[in-house]
Amino acid sequence: MARSKPGDAGKALKLDKNGQPKVGRFKKLGNNVRLIKQAYSLTRKNDPKLPWIMLIAFVAVAAVVELLGILLSLPLVFIPVAILFGALAALIVFGRRAQGSAYRQVEGQPGAAAWVLDGMRGDWRVSAGVAGTRELDAVHRVLGRPGVILVGEGSPARVRGMIAQEKKRIARVVGDTPIYDVVVGDGEGQIPLPKLSSHIMKLPRNISAAELNALARRVSALGGQRMPVPGGPMPGGRQMSVSQRQVRRRG
Repeated sequence: MARSKPGDAGKALKLDKNGQPKVGRFKKLGNNVRLIKQAYSLTRKNDPKLPWIMLIAFVAVAAVVELLGILLSLPLVFIPVAILFGALAALIVFGRRAQGSAYRQVEGQPGAAAWVLDGMRGDWRVSAGVAGTRELDAVHRVLGRPGVILVGEGSPARVRGMIAQEKKRIARVVGDTPIYDVVVGDGEGQIPLPKLSSHIMKLPRNISAAELNALARRVSALGGQRMPVPGGPMPGGRQMSVSQRQVRRRG
């Protein structure tokens, strides 16, 4: 029988900042490549022109970079640089097209705003469905460096009333912290779904990270039941895949 070496049993797994076992670099790279491949396949089904647009972007950017190398009498030296920049341009185009495809699939469906909020980059504390109706109108609460953001989706008339009620309820515990309200839609004074994430991320930073943690503790003390909100349902009943969420975050 093989004996284990002294100290093997006492070895502890390395954990990341979230307390989860760390993933090796090569394994992480493999996971990312697999996600990108899956996202590409899903996007291509809804966007048949994707390969050609990526190819045009690659060739155009690579040609410009190589032309610069020719003008500098360094054509061979600039070939790897041209390929690198061409590939980068193709990836950027892919990210934008994948993001647009994902938004088109969820736009107008219950829970679409919650799906967008859940995918925002950075430290955002999202509570979906803090208020809602049987007609699937919903108000979502977001805590971040700007303060408190209440996001409503559904019928504007019903949503604005729910936002006003939630604002009164939450104002009792947040003190001077700013409270913003957003209604998702294409009407006047509303924010279109594709612009929701960028709109919120452009809000001014009014509180520090420590104040955000304190705010989250005060708000959690409010309690209350949350309405069940669909998490960005896809046509045909399919849920948005992890790979498309990853591409949307990076886009």
